[in-house]
Amino acid sequence: MHGGPHEARLASVQALAAANGIDAVLITPGPDLRYLVGYDAVPLERLTCLVIPADGDPVLVAPRLELLAAQASPIGDLGLAIRSWGESDDPYALVASLIPRAATVALDNHMWAEKVLALRTALPSAAQTLAGPVISHLRMRKDATEVAALLAAGDAIDRVHAAVPELLRAGRTEREVGAQISELILDEGHVRVDFIIVGSGPNGASPHHEVSDRVLKQGDVVVVDIGGTMPDGYRSDCTRTYAIGQPSPEFVDHYAVLLQAQQTAVAWARAGVTCASVDAAARTVLSDAGLGDLFIHRTGHGIGLETHEEPYIVSGNDTVLDEGMAFSIEPGFYVEGMFGARIEDIVIATADGVLVANHQTHDLVVV
Repeated sequence: MHGGPHEARLASVQALAAANGIDAVLITPGPDLRYLVGYDAVPLERLTCLVIPADGDPVLVAPRLELLAAQASPIGDLGLAIRSWGESDDPYALVASLIPRAATVALDNHMWAEKVLALRTALPSAAQTLAGPVISHLRMRKDATEVAALLAAGDAIDRVHAAVPELLRAGRTEREVGAQISELILDEGHVRVDFIIVGSGPNGASPHHEVSDRVLKQGDVVVVDIGGTMPDGYRSDCTRTYAIGQPSPEFVDHYAVLLQAQQTAVAWARAGVTCASVDAAARTVLSDAGLGDLFIHRTGHGIGLETHEEPYIVSGNDTVLDEGMAFSIEPGFYVEGMFGARIEDIVIATADGVLVANHQTHDLVVV
């Protein structure tokens, strides 16, 4: 095989599998497959499965009608063997034939249940375990190309946020604003819109509110959390908070604390500190100001080929940050029935701090 980072990633998975007593790792379409071999296969009812034995050459099992698509992907340059199957063949038996002496197989975390169960039938003597612990060890640590991809995604979503203030006018609905933001996300280089949150007024107190037919009003605070997927598969995710006219003094005071909390966590984060300690850095500022009970979610999540992946920046997670780990820092506060606010940047850990992917102003933008 010859395929640069993909070849190295496959070799690392094999070594980790062997070290963990796993005889084979089985990967179906999804972020793990794209990470390991560059093939962005569509998940369908027909089985596509990358078989990675702990010892031996990996093989892609693919439906015959998708053979050309697989060969046209980076798999072609990788020189990976492809075993295709016809409509009347049993692809699960084909997978089993490639790992005849497997005592333990690891399955990717996104595998459909029907495929998990069919593989259990085809490999009745093999114990099944999750591949996540093996693959996430690699995916958490972004290489230079991945860091550049995340910084480019950050720039793209920054350009969208730069245009948001002109969309926020009293009399418009959240849904109308969201539709325009969706167009901007695609116009700025994304190939897919992953999510749009336009939480105005009391809807801002629901962290995962999306859009509704609520009409924006003068005096509203509006939480805008948006993200998409770039052509290379890497994701953007950024939140800024806006106000239509001057908000209440109570909100302004809360927001000043939130800004300090977010900046404190960004300043604390670096290789060598724990995920839990980054969460604590943000949470302590809010708690000291009496707002701790209003911060109802973790401080952040990893990001890469998925919007949410390891490492998670949450209390109790003693994972030590390593260089190249990418994650959000997004504290917030939420007052039910009134308003909410969140400030979110994507950052990448370095030896002496973080690279920040988002650079739109963190101040409350009054429109």
